[in-house]
Amino acid sequence: MRNLLDQIVSHRGGALLILLLAAVLEAYGDASFQMALYRSSGFSRTVAFLCGAASLAAYGLVVNAPRWNFGKLLGAYVVLFFLVAQVVARMRFGQSPTLPVVLGGTLIVAGGLIISFCGA
Repeated sequence: MRNLLDQIVSHRGGALLILLLAAVLEAYGDASFQMALYRSSGFSRTVAFLCGAASLAAYGLVVNAPRWNFGKLLGAYVVLFFLVAQVVARMRFGQSPTLPVVLGGTLIVAGGLIISFCGA
């Protein structure tokens, strides 16, 4: 699996796809823990904790298995994570971004673009 991921991330599009997968796994795992802690009880709480743990473990494997310059790709990852987190917040919790979140998100996207395309 590691060789396959190395091959995928050797191309810019493949690296973005893997980073998007990692962002989805991390945001879903975080949301599952929030569901377990604050919005469920009994068996559904246990299932939410287990789903969160599995998702975050998969995230760790996806991010760390390939051999890549993660520091350079961090800008793109932060942007993807921010965007995915907003989608998850809307879909799972019915939360819309406030003006400060939109403004801060604009700065996150701008920073990610600078790191990804202007960094050495």
